[in-house]
Amino acid sequence: MTDPNLYLTMASAALVGLAMLTFAALTGWRGWLQLKAQELHAAGDIAADRTVSHSVPSASARIEIADLKERIRKLEAIAAGVDL
Repeated sequence: MTDPNLYLTMASAALVGLAMLTFAALTGWRGWLQLKAQELHAAGDIAADRTVSHSVPSASARIEIADLKERIRKLEAIAAGVDL
């Protein structure tokens, strides 16, 4: 059992196994990074499309949004039980 070849064989097999696991993990990591890069690129394209078509809101749209925000504030106050 003190054969040096046995220890050398076991160590080299463990090293090869570790290298295979490391390579598989690295390949998976690169694939995941590529997936996230594609998702960010697609989200950037969607955001760019939105900004191009709706770059400046009209005055009536801003007034309507302000009115909706005020209504939401009042409804939240009512829900919290605060008298206005």
